[in-house]
Amino acid sequence: MSIIDTSLTMTHAWFGVLAGVLALGYALITMMSVLKESMGTPKMKEISEAIQEGAMAYLNKQYKALIPFTGIIFVVLFFVAGAPMSISFLVGAVCSGIAGYIGMNSTTKSNARTTEAARSNGLGKALKISFRAGAVMGLSVAGLGLLGVSSLFLIFQDADVINSFAFGASVIAFFARVGGGIFTKAADVGADLVGKVEAGIPEDDPRNPATIADNVGDNVGDTAGMGADLFESYGATTIAAMILGNSLFGLSGALFPLLVGTIGIIASIIGTFCVRTSENGNPQTALNIGLWTTNILTAVCVFFLSGYIFEAPLSYGITIAIVIGLIVNILIGGITEYYTSGGKRPVNNIIRASETGPATNAIQGLAVGLESAFVPMLVFAAAIFGAYTAAGMAGAEYAIFGIAMAAMGMLSTAGIVVAMDSFGPVADNAGGIAEMADLPPEVREITDKLDSVGNTTAAIAKGFAIGSAALTALALFQAFVDSAAKNANLQASGALDYVDGAYKLIINLNDPLVLIGLFIGGAVPFLVAAFTMKAVGDAAGGMVEEVRRQFREIPGIMEGTGKPDYARCVSIATGAAISKMIPPGIVAVACPLIVGFGLGVKAMAGFLCGLTVTGVLLALFLSNAGGAWDNAKKWIEANGGKKTADGQPNPAHQAAVIGDTIGDPCKDTAGPAMNPLIKVAGTIALIIVPFLMF
Repeated sequence: MSIIDTSLTMTHAWFGVLAGVLALGYALITMMSVLKESMGTPKMKEISEAIQEGAMAYLNKQYKALIPFTGIIFVVLFFVAGAPMSISFLVGAVCSGIAGYIGMNSTTKSNARTTEAARSNGLGKALKISFRAGAVMGLSVAGLGLLGVSSLFLIFQDADVINSFAFGASVIAFFARVGGGIFTKAADVGADLVGKVEAGIPEDDPRNPATIADNVGDNVGDTAGMGADLFESYGATTIAAMILGNSLFGLSGALFPLLVGTIGIIASIIGTFCVRTSENGNPQTALNIGLWTTNILTAVCVFFLSGYIFEAPLSYGITIAIVIGLIVNILIGGITEYYTSGGKRPVNNIIRASETGPATNAIQGLAVGLESAFVPMLVFAAAIFGAYTAAGMAGAEYAIFGIAMAAMGMLSTAGIVVAMDSFGPVADNAGGIAEMADLPPEVREITDKLDSVGNTTAAIAKGFAIGSAALTALALFQAFVDSAAKNANLQASGALDYVDGAYKLIINLNDPLVLIGLFIGGAVPFLVAAFTMKAVGDAAGGMVEEVRRQFREIPGIMEGTGKPDYARCVSIATGAAISKMIPPGIVAVACPLIVGFGLGVKAMAGFLCGLTVTGVLLALFLSNAGGAWDNAKKWIEANGGKKTADGQPNPAHQAAVIGDTIGDPCKDTAGPAMNPLIKVAGTIALIIVPFLMF
């Protein structure tokens, strides 16, 4: 039976290049339109510039710290794997860094403009500016990812060679996630514990010395960190799908994922035009319309693309697999929203538990996080089964490609999803600027409305990031198994099985090496989570002491006549983040190398399985528990629960603040670190598999 209906040529890779250029061009035009807007009063401009200065200073220091680390890997790859692979690694790292710079510039230059739009024009204009700022980041991530992969494929014409592009992106993403998470939570915890609980002042009160660092942290964690994370997923998934497609269908199979990415970018650009609302409208509805428009356009276009390239029933199976990936995107976002949104049962339970103190609040939050990990895993299981079965309609040998294409389907809409996520920090900063600039309460009401929607989109994006990491890890694992079968050393050593006239890597749970790898891989996420949680605790301790010192030593700070030393708090958070992101990074890179070269290919396969399962479960547990704690606190604050009837501090609110403080490093540091961790291991495994000897 014929499988390929239309043979593609290398010329078709230019569609990916052109789509990447289109995305970057649209991002540039969008950014220029945002920069034309007014930044408001001199005070608003001063605060915005302080946030931008702190954010860019942190990003510069982070990237400078990563240059030696990246350079060592580049040199090792050059001499061990050759120039093409080392160049691909460097391109991936540089593109990831550029995406972070673009996103950080966009969000930090748009916050005061969003505040001014809320003050002068109302909700509709404020949403337009903040979402456009997010769209700059979203389309830069997708555009740079597709441009980088397509260009490298045109140059080297080998998907196996360019897989180090994903490794370069993975390295930057891991440090961006961990470092950004440490920074933002050190600042947040210091601002909350001393400012809210001890001093009894609002979160964004200008008297709080940590408030600028807190606003900087929103950008380095939720913009640069999330962007790097999904940039890595985008690149890794595309390359893994290309490797599998090339093995099954030749050049047409390798080019198909690039064309799916092209469709996703065009659909995302169209989707951004659909995000608009009136003064009395619902911003969440506007964002949902943009997301659904993107998903529907992608699904329809993929149907015709699959039919053009592949014969039926394979064309139908691949379309179904990609649509399954789009559905997983929606389902995981919805499940995450349910477990972390105010007004829903899980968060309501935490709110009620806060009335009896911090201990019961903490216990209930842990329970919510643990429960929230179950249903998404069922969704992943159903998606794997559905995609595998759909693609397998044309033959069992094509079933694995279905899983890779489900991951590709989910990541194809990364442009609009990252845009929705990056809109959140802009809205959050806009509210902080309104508070610090003493603007009228009605301005803060508008920014709070946007910030509330931003919390929801952040939760959805976190779910998307976890889901994409899970499916990306599966795609990388299948590419690893496929590449292992081609390794002549493994064939000669007897590490592979010879079945039906071909070498295959069959993973047998009765094999002790597989079990050893499984247990080691399962333990690594807990070790990395411990490193990152401890890092936040240590950094936050330094921030708390500094805020207390300033309250104690700066005359008139509480009366508003003394000016806090904001720069000192930014410096403390920056120093802690840079120094403490290195140990977990070493663990993430060293463990797969030790297992692969020390224990062999079968132990490596077990390692990847264990790491993926526990990494995804921990990511869901930590992120959702933290999100639920956060929104329980916000619900109490929004409903006048800061004070009791006699004007005293409300013990339930204080308990909720403590719960939120516990949840901060969970949802913004340790949890998100799991996503790049499992992808770093997958990309390293793909790179080293040709060199494994047993």
